[in-house]
Formats: sequence, structure tokens, C-alpha cells
Amino acid sequence: MYNRYRRRREEQNGNAPWLTTYGDMVTLLLTFFVLLYSFSTVDAQKFQSLMIALQGALGVLPGGQTVSVVPTPISSEIPSIPREELDQIRAIYEQMQSFVAMGELSGTVDLVLEERGLVVRFAERAFFDLGKADLRPDTLPVLEKVAEVLRPLPNHVRVEGHTDNLPINTPRFPSNWELSTARATSVIRYLIEEQGLDPERLSAAGYGEYRPVDTNDTPEGRARNRRVDLVILRLGLSSAEPPGVEE
Repeated sequence: MYNRYRRRREEQNGNAPWLTTYGDMVTLLLTFFVLLYSFSTVDAQKFQSLMIALQGALGVLPGGQTVSVVPTPISSEIPSIPREELDQIRAIYEQMQSFVAMGELSGTVDLVLEERGLVVRFAERAFFDLGKADLRPDTLPVLEKVAEVLRPLPNHVRVEGHTDNLPINTPRFPSNWELSTARATSVIRYLIEEQGLDPERLSAAGYGEYRPVDTNDTPEGRARNRRVDLVILRLGLSSAEPPGVEE
């Protein structure tokens, strides 16, 4: 009689034995779904961890300049990119990323993985004064660090100059076409003449204001559009570059 009364009191107080088993099952299910979620978001977590590390280690760089790393939009499942090419360009991305994380690249730097390869994106102020195409001496160490990564690579590198949509009309630069092309050429000349990169692996292009990455309706957007992109082409696209005639 006493035992039946005791069991009844335990059930009334919520201490029934089946609740323990039920609670364990719910906990295991929760753990399982958390594990699945962590597998699906591993890249985002790595990116977030990197950004936190950068903010803590670098803060604001000299001159108020900052470093940012753009999450890669490239997919490991793109069938048009052979696996070996994808792995190689990702390895370059990680190497360049380590330079940024160690503070070796001053200036505003974006790293973007695209289907064509790795884009190392520099804002205008990283290299040039407004409306000019002469490399500032204080920014040359940035290109020197980039050249260390580029030098041993077999990939073709295309340097692309971009401007905002504000018109320019000077004796040297009648339009943004000339300005953007001259800036790309200035970077190319430094990489060849001062850093010894193979000129056969380099090319320059000027897009003027016609390849914006932001709006031209605000000063901040125009500042982002004024940039120089170093595009490290994946090997399949490098091999498609026009061949030279052997002498």
C-alpha cells in the first residue's frame, strides 16, 4: 500500500521514470540537429572566426585604412571547373589571405574568389591619388608583398583598372578610359621592372566606369568603384590566353 502511494506521489510531482528516458531522447535529437547545422555552416563559421581575429589583431590600419575579406561565391560543385584548378586557386586564396591576416597588406584589400579565379581588389587610395596614375611610393611595399605570391605561380595575371562615372578631361587623361588603363599599366610596369615578374604572364585592361561594383550615386559607392583588380586566372583560363610566336 505504501509503495503504491509513493509511486502515485512521485508521478504527481513529475518524477515519473519515463520522463528521464524522454528527456534523454530529446537531448540526443537536439544534439543531432545541432551537429547537422554545424556541418552545413562550417564555411560561414570559419569566415566569422577570421573576421573576429582580424578585428582583434589589426583594428584600424595606419591612415584609417582597413582590410576586408569577401566570402567566396565560388562553389566546389561547379562542373565547368576541374577539381585540380579549383584546389590550386583556393590554395592561392588561402596564401593571400594569410598575408592579410598578418597585416602584411596595408590599404583596403578585398579577396574575392570567382569562377575565373582570384581577384585581389585594391581601392584607389591604396595606390593612387585622385585623378592620377602614378604609384605613390608609400604604397609600393603592398605590391612587393603581392609579387611574392605571384612570382612562383604559373597562372596568368590580369591587372584591371576601374574608375567611377565622374568625367575627367585633362591633357594626359581625356576620359576615364585613359585613366583606368594607365593605372593598370603602372601596376604592370612595377611588377615587371621592379619585381621581376614574367611579362608573358601579365596583361593590363582598363574598363573606365563600365564595371562598377557599387552605385555611383553616393561618394562611398564611387570610392569603391575606383579600384585596381589583380585577377589571378585559374589555369584553364590562363592556357586560353593568346600564345606568343617563338623567335
